[in-house]
Amino acid sequence: MAVSASPQPLDFRIPVVTYRRKARWYYGGLASTMAVCFTHPLDLLKVYLQTHDGGRLKIIPIAVKIVRTEGVAALYSGISASLLRQLTQTTARFGMYEMLKTDGAPADLINVRMQNDVKLPLAERRNYNHAIDGLIRVCREEGILRLWRGSSMVISRSVLLTMGQLSLYDQVKQILIKFGFPDSVTTHLLGSSVAACSSAAITAPFDVVKTRMQNTEPGKYKNIRHCIRETAKLGPLAFFKGFLPSLLRVGPQTILMFLLYEQMRLRFGVKIEVDPDAEHEAEEVPVGKNFFLVTPKNQRTSSG
Repeated sequence: MAVSASPQPLDFRIPVVTYRRKARWYYGGLASTMAVCFTHPLDLLKVYLQTHDGGRLKIIPIAVKIVRTEGVAALYSGISASLLRQLTQTTARFGMYEMLKTDGAPADLINVRMQNDVKLPLAERRNYNHAIDGLIRVCREEGILRLWRGSSMVISRSVLLTMGQLSLYDQVKQILIKFGFPDSVTTHLLGSSVAACSSAAITAPFDVVKTRMQNTEPGKYKNIRHCIRETAKLGPLAFFKGFLPSLLRVGPQTILMFLLYEQMRLRFGVKIEVDPDAEHEAEEVPVGKNFFLVTPKNQRTSSG
């Protein structure tokens, strides 16, 4: 007599579909554009210091002088060009990441000139109405090639900025997650703080040379090498002019940019399904209102 096999219990468990969110290519540009609305005055003070050839200047007296003589709105001179730069250059840096191709040199040139107008006598100011007006006038008065003056410094600075900001932030964030930190605002804040300090220090000399090349009248510097030599005559610290306002700008700018970027990624990013049984790096998994981390050991930790 054949013995029938015992029936297997029914599995009523609902399969859990886990996923992570990937940022859309333009989130970086949007986040940086929003952040620059708060940090632009510091960028203006940085340009003011970098183009000054005289003695040492202090940030607060300069800011007070500008507000008293030109008004509070003067601190936002060149904001349209700065926004244009973020929408082009920063969007390209985030979108391309390691395959960097930047097209921000023309916008950067106009931005530097509009910011520097506040320190010039009225008769010597360029008085661009906005970024587009600046682009048109440079093409008409100086030739279209003038828009790319100092572009090699812009590209060099952008490459180093990408290394100091994006790649370092990503590495610090992944290290913190592997040590048990949740993919939360705290982790993003720590990672962006490290990225801000490193990128400001790495790009400072390139930023000074770029600003001088873009803001000087034609003929003052024959080429980049000549500009570097002339700047070096002022001493090694001349390459770090405006470092404090640069750090004060890059710090809040970088932190705000990454915080906004991560919030847009977590809330509105593209959903990518993750195999819960596969080995992979830690990724956030939305379950209800909470976010969970899927670790290489397939353990989940709530981040609230």
